[in-house]
Amino acid sequence: MTRTTAPRIDRDYLLDVLQRLLLTPSPSGMTDEIVVKVSNELEQLGIPYSLTRRGAIRADIEGERHSPDRAIVAHLDTLGAMVKQLKPNGRLELVPIGFWSSRFAEGARVTLYGDDGLTCRGTILPCKASGHTFNQEIDTQPVAWTHVELRLDERCHSREDLVRLGVNVGDTIAVDSAPEFLPNGFINARHLDDKAGVAALLAVARALRESGTRIPVDCHLLFTISEEVGVGASHVLHGDVAELISIDNGTVAEGQNTCEYGVTISMQDSAGPFDWHLTRHLLALCRERGIEHSRDVFRYYRSDAAAALEAGNDIRTALVCFGLDASHGHERVHVDSLMALAELLLAHVQSPPLFKRDAALLGPLADFPAHNDPTLAEGGAS
Repeated sequence: MTRTTAPRIDRDYLLDVLQRLLLTPSPSGMTDEIVVKVSNELEQLGIPYSLTRRGAIRADIEGERHSPDRAIVAHLDTLGAMVKQLKPNGRLELVPIGFWSSRFAEGARVTLYGDDGLTCRGTILPCKASGHTFNQEIDTQPVAWTHVELRLDERCHSREDLVRLGVNVGDTIAVDSAPEFLPNGFINARHLDDKAGVAALLAVARALRESGTRIPVDCHLLFTISEEVGVGASHVLHGDVAELISIDNGTVAEGQNTCEYGVTISMQDSAGPFDWHLTRHLLALCRERGIEHSRDVFRYYRSDAAAALEAGNDIRTALVCFGLDASHGHERVHVDSLMALAELLLAHVQSPPLFKRDAALLGPLADFPAHNDPTLAEGGAS
């Protein structure tokens, strides 16, 4: 495709694809439907892709040269729950899929997915849900998954009723996203982590395709399916990738430095520091392009990048974030943050590879970069 215009992030497209993603249930372990949706989106954009056996997606945007190439990763899977026991009262005991508090499960509308196409609607409730019955005990019962239960909207008042319905231990529970897009740019929903990141990445891909922009080096768009349970980008990379950027949420909370209306570059998460050179390259792009941004450090957090390194990949990694309030709970993001994230990713894929030496897995000391010597970067070397 011949380049005709400068690439531009389409805000309306980003919001439209985000809404479609949010309305597609995809708790870890039950991601086939959203894999198909994202694959169809890539086909419409004319971007070739392949799937792993379980459904992680690797899409390929060809550049002027093929190696050392880049990858950007976002995850399709979300939090959810699973049936632990069928209770004598006709309710269901649950365990979480991924790490999230039962405090945020209380009151959630959900769908149970069982064998042979069974689906049932229901609500997650505290075991003591009625003040008319339990009085002040509704305020003193502990916050724990053993103190909530799923009430199905079916005629179930005993364990036998549940068995007749076809409910089993191990059935998957998908929690409604309940998205709300406000005119002032705020978006409230469950599962913005990481469907907002996926939407931003698809918006970048669309901007490149619509404009016909030719990027300097191949870039792989990775969509993983088990980040919330710790697997992440451990099995969808290949050996030529030298730079990996993970997209996830930045926590808007007291004690954090995340930018709620811009993009945040994480300097470290619970798995350790990110690559010195790649993070500072991203910060420089933000300054050059006038993209609102901040830096942050996350204590109780890991991303797709950690799984990629733990799998033995020798790659430079970075984590870029949209600002998310109440992560893994009642989440909220602003569209300005998603646009800033997309603008940074678009600038990154159009920039030269960070270092010439990264084309080889092994090399001499002579061309090894120093943290205080920017002249070794490809763009700065003569």
